[in-house]
Amino acid sequence: MNNILYLPTRYFPSISGAEFYFQRMAEILTANFNYKIDIYTSNAIDFKALRDPKGKVIMGNNRFHNEVNSLKVNRFSIHHNISEEEALQKLKKTPFFNSLDLSDNLIRRFIKNGPYLGNLIDYFLKQELLTYDLIHTTFYPYFNLIVSLIVGKSINKPVICTPFFHFSNPRYSDSTLIEILKKFDMIIACTNLEKEVLIKNFKIQEDKIKVISMGVDYEIFESVHSTKLNQYYFKQNFFKKKEKKYKLVLYCGNKNYEKGALTVLKSIPYILEKIKKVYFVFIGPPTKAFNHELSKIQKLRDSRIINFTPDNLTGYYDKKKLTAFKEADLFVMPSRSDAFGIAFLEAWAAGIPVIGAQIGATPEVIRENIDGLLVTFDDPIDTAQKVIKLLKNKKLRKKLGIAGQLKVSQNYTWEIVAEKTHQTYQNLIKINE
Repeated sequence: MNNILYLPTRYFPSISGAEFYFQRMAEILTANFNYKIDIYTSNAIDFKALRDPKGKVIMGNNRFHNEVNSLKVNRFSIHHNISEEEALQKLKKTPFFNSLDLSDNLIRRFIKNGPYLGNLIDYFLKQELLTYDLIHTTFYPYFNLIVSLIVGKSINKPVICTPFFHFSNPRYSDSTLIEILKKFDMIIACTNLEKEVLIKNFKIQEDKIKVISMGVDYEIFESVHSTKLNQYYFKQNFFKKKEKKYKLVLYCGNKNYEKGALTVLKSIPYILEKIKKVYFVFIGPPTKAFNHELSKIQKLRDSRIINFTPDNLTGYYDKKKLTAFKEADLFVMPSRSDAFGIAFLEAWAAGIPVIGAQIGATPEVIRENIDGLLVTFDDPIDTAQKVIKLLKNKKLRKKLGIAGQLKVSQNYTWEIVAEKTHQTYQNLIKINE
């Protein structure tokens, strides 16, 4: 049995691709490959809490949050009130920290990004014996990466990072911050394009990068409505009685500019000029910018918008979310901030076509005119035109959806991802022996 330490930025009930990736790896690797995995993370729920005391955090010793699907989760409070300089000086006094050879400017930036977990570093350094064979962290550029490197140095064990590097977002191109990725023994990239960017633009060694795509619990999405036990229907519960045959356009993700949520909202007036009988469903954490734009779009005649936040859902596989995917006519997420885009896999698993942005890693994930369509990032008119094209062509929707479903079932299940991750772990552990 190998002992593995997981150090994600957040963990369930936080819901985003990076958190869910670690959750499924921990669950599958424990069940299928006999790993013992310890999970240490912050108490943040939303992204705001990573650096702002006004964000949502898990309070107290909540049993539900300290154990997720039979795996113990150790959550440490974020130290919001410490200054960057005070935190920097404290880190410099930490054993093994200086051997990382990181600049003061880089450290300050990571402290600012949060979640600052000096108490977690202290906890690990106080342990008399840490018996981990390997450490794995996610995602870039947050402070838990520094925690993982310090712990790795302290026990002389390999450290892996899955950065979910959003290379099409300008704020990720800071060469100062990139230096930290060179300190890891292995980087797991989600796509070949991510690997190429890390090698060519940021001089990461090629032999230190392993490409492992993301996954989906295919059977769960594919089998919605297939049994008598699962007879909940989205349109039946949320569409008006006389409008149950109207089309459903779905977005699922953080509702911000980077993910394309604002673009989708702004595309709605153009779509309604051509197609009146359509509902737009948004699922994901809100932002002020989204809510502001939403208030304007909702005033339009014929606009039918259903808006869910994590507070409206019971978990990652909430029946409202599952049935929304299964009953949708198409999924649209024209994002520039995705290292992969797990939501595309979920849509394909449900058998529906997808629309993504022609930027970053997305063109490697979506095969245009084979299993989805691509649009220009931040272009509401282009997005509207592609949505209209699919809504008006049932044959094309079916063709793209079936192609995506086949691709996912053969290549992108979490079990396949876990098998590749297991092999990566074993190779690193053997080299370190």
